Amino acid sequence: MARPPRIALLIALPFVIIAAAIALFALMIAGNERPERRTAEPASMLVEVIRPTVNHDRFIVSGQGTVQPRNQTTVVSEVTGRIVSLAEEFNAGGFFEAGTELARIDPSDYEAALLAAEADLAAARATLADEQARSDAARNDFERLYGTDREPSDLTLRLPQLARAEAAVQAQEAAVMRARRNLERTRIRLPYDGMVVRRDADLGQFVQAGSTLGVTFATDIAEVRLPMSDRDLSFLDLPPATQRDTLRRPVTLTATVSGRPGSWPATLVRTEGVVDENTRLTYLVAEIEDPYALDADGAERALPIGTYVEAAIPGREAAGLIVLPAEAVHGGNQVYVANADDQLEVLTVDIVRKTSDRVYIDNAIGADDRIVTTAIPAPVPGLRLRIREEESADPELRLLPAEEFATAADDSTAADAEETIE
Repeated sequence: MARPPRIALLIALPFVIIAAAIALFALMIAGNERPERRTAEPASMLVEVIRPTVNHDRFIVSGQGTVQPRNQTTVVSEVTGRIVSLAEEFNAGGFFEAGTELARIDPSDYEAALLAAEADLAAARATLADEQARSDAARNDFERLYGTDREPSDLTLRLPQLARAEAAVQAQEAAVMRARRNLERTRIRLPYDGMVVRRDADLGQFVQAGSTLGVTFATDIAEVRLPMSDRDLSFLDLPPATQRDTLRRPVTLTATVSGRPGSWPATLVRTEGVVDENTRLTYLVAEIEDPYALDADGAERALPIGTYVEAAIPGREAAGLIVLPAEAVHGGNQVYVANADDQLEVLTVDIVRKTSDRVYIDNAIGADDRIVTTAIPAPVPGLRLRIREEESADPELRLLPAEEFATAADDSTAADAEETIE
């Protein structure tokens, strides 16, 4: 029995539609052109470079310390009494000259003691003169009786009594000296030009011998103790501590005082000669003359006691070494170099000395090489570079800070473009 025409049409319709779609798709593919094949350009990184500096000077060894007075005094009363006067300079921060009377203790008791001692001395001298006259008279009497052929005894000549009188005079002379010295000690003076750190006594206060009156220091010379490691000392090449005359070496101190940076000359004068058991450091001592610029004409600035300073000490010869900023060395001993084709080269260098801001190198690079200062996350040799600017690393290493560099393209961008699927 034959199928109805409508049912046959419904069965054949899907196959017809599929065939038509395939034919249409084939026609569309045949009419399109093949996409052009493009090769991705290699990614390049924007970097900054500098030219290294050939050193023609000495190593500079750095140290830090605090300015301290060379001579500091705790002013103590040597006598007992009431303070009857205080100098205007005897206040914290006051400057005074050598011999200035800073304070005075009531001298009346000590003046009376001096007068009594002088009276006792006059009496002792009178007794000595009397004993001397008695001794001379005894000698004359003995010579009249026995002539000059015999020598009288000491008792005959009253020599013991004479010696006792002479001793009494000496004792009273010492008493006068002591009384005069105690009277002088009522005037508080110091043998140097200085500055008052603090005052611990006030007008009218009763003080005992040994009471603290204040603290002062001399302003002629200040000192800075500079801690040095064994490695630092090896670059200073100092003479033995016993040869202090040849130890003197110029030092430059830098600090910020009253918000203004400045520098001051100093002189390395000695080493303390011992190694600290806790830190394993050796201390060098530098002197600063006239730290408060009291003898200057006003052009120099003061370097107050207690200021924290940084010191630069010239060491042994370093001529011929290559100097780079510390930022230009990576991984401890690697330097990035931009070659003539603007590609990255990674060199291992021999570092002679490294400080917080500079590195001294003995080989591997030359003065004409371009040193990359930009940080590179993945320093692959051959990486293409784009050079921003070339600078010279001068001895002061005043370099522009590294800026943001261009991020490298993702690895997928380096792959070839795939052909469009037909």
